Amino acid sequence: MEIRLANNGDIDQLIKMRWDFTLEDYPEMGDGVEYSSFEKECRGFLETAMDSRQWFIWIGEINGEIVSHIYIELINKVPRPGRVTNPFAYMTNVFTVPEYRGKGTGSKLLSLVNEWAEEKKFEFIIVWPSDASVEFYGRNGYTLCKEPMEKHF
Repeated sequence: MEIRLANNGDIDQLIKMRWDFTLEDYPEMGDGVEYSSFEKECRGFLETAMDSRQWFIWIGEINGEIVSHIYIELINKVPRPGRVTNPFAYMTNVFTVPEYRGKGTGSKLLSLVNEWAEEKKFEFIIVWPSDASVEFYGRNGYTLCKEPMEKHF
C-alpha cells in the first residue's frame, strides 16, 4: 500500500468514499439527496481544503484505488507567554473500505499519521470515535478523555 497526501486527482474517489462512508452508518441520510448535489458541495470543500495549509488528507492507495483515508485539520492555539505554541490536530473522516478492514490497512495509515504529527510537534491529536471504532483507536495508542462541552444551535 502506498501512503501519501491526497491531491486534486483523488477528489472523485474521495467524494464517492465520503458518500459510501456516510450511507454505511446512516442509510437514511441518502433519502431524497441527489448525489450530484452532494458531489458539488464536497468537491468545493476538498478543493479548498487541499489548497490550504490547514487540512491534510492522508490516503492509503493500492493499484490506483484509495482504500483508506484520514483527514487532519490543524487547530492553531493562541500564543501564551513563556512557552512555544504548537497547533493540535483534529482527526476526522477516518475510513477504510470494507474489503480492506481487519487487515491492518487503517492501522498502517494511522501509524504514519501519528509519526507525521509527532515530527511536526503537534501538541496532540483529538478524534471523536464512534462506539465501533473505540477499540481501533485504543489499539493504536489513543486514550479516552473527558468529553468537551458543546452548545448546539
